[in-house]
Amino acid sequence: MTLDVSRRSLLALGAGLGASALLGSSAMARAPKLGTQTPYWHRFILGDAEVTVVSDGPLPLGDPSGTFTGVPKEEVKKMLADNFLSPDNVVLEQNSPIVNTGDKLILFDTGMGSSKMFGSSTGRQQKSMTEAGIKPGDIDAVVCSHAHIDHIGGIVDDGGKPLFPNAQIYISQTDFDFWTDEGKLGSAAKDFVVHARKNLLPVRDRIVFFKDGQEFLPGVQAIAAPGHTVGHTIFMVSSAGKSFAFLGDLSHHSVLLLERPRMEFSYDTDPKQAAESRVKLLTMLAANKTPVMSYHFAWPGYGHVAKAGEGFHYYPEPMQMTL
Repeated sequence: MTLDVSRRSLLALGAGLGASALLGSSAMARAPKLGTQTPYWHRFILGDAEVTVVSDGPLPLGDPSGTFTGVPKEEVKKMLADNFLSPDNVVLEQNSPIVNTGDKLILFDTGMGSSKMFGSSTGRQQKSMTEAGIKPGDIDAVVCSHAHIDHIGGIVDDGGKPLFPNAQIYISQTDFDFWTDEGKLGSAAKDFVVHARKNLLPVRDRIVFFKDGQEFLPGVQAIAAPGHTVGHTIFMVSSAGKSFAFLGDLSHHSVLLLERPRMEFSYDTDPKQAAESRVKLLTMLAANKTPVMSYHFAWPGYGHVAKAGEGFHYYPEPMQMTL
């Protein structure tokens, strides 16, 4: 076989090689690694309201054994692995919606604050708010689903100064009374009691108690969901005919406690009552096709639940994008 290579072809090839050499390595350089991540907030529209979800950062629980109980640990690990999640380290998110009704700016739950009880990745809610352009002084109401540290830990700073200086604090009285009880400082719940007293007692004069079924703020209705704590509450948030349910800790995990809703969770005050509340309320929300936002589901925690056999399945909502 003979290759027919003309003088003109060789000249053209030589010119191309020369041009590449002149361009040097810059023409082939890879973009530098940036090492940064997107800000930890997301914004969407609900009727006439604007909702901004801010994160307090990931909350790692570690090995699920001993935390998710009532099901063989091998089955728990398989459920996680089958959903492409680590079977050895359960990591929860901390998603707080801030609802701007036009008249009020309402924050739901406040994260861990300065506590590092679950590691160093938590405590960024104030930073997330700054990234989202929201000032703590503009918050009119802080609504607490319950008084566990990861939900009330950011109400005051370490000196007892309110971090939301113009806000009233809303919580169920049963939860307030239970977790600020000095008599429980000698119990197994000591750490949670210490943090509840630290964050709630300095703002006692601005706390407002709501009741089950009450619309205590415009478009915000309390729905009792006891078990995780004695006064644990979820909230129906509505505006101009659109709604979502903020679940608080009705379910900590979008796989484990949805597929097996009667599985028990070690941080529940009454695990069996928590399971009853979970099944009852998720059944209602699924039947009504009500969107949900869960504090601990994968970021940003907004989607739908649907019945699936004896349990439920979570479908994340596509993120709304604005131009």
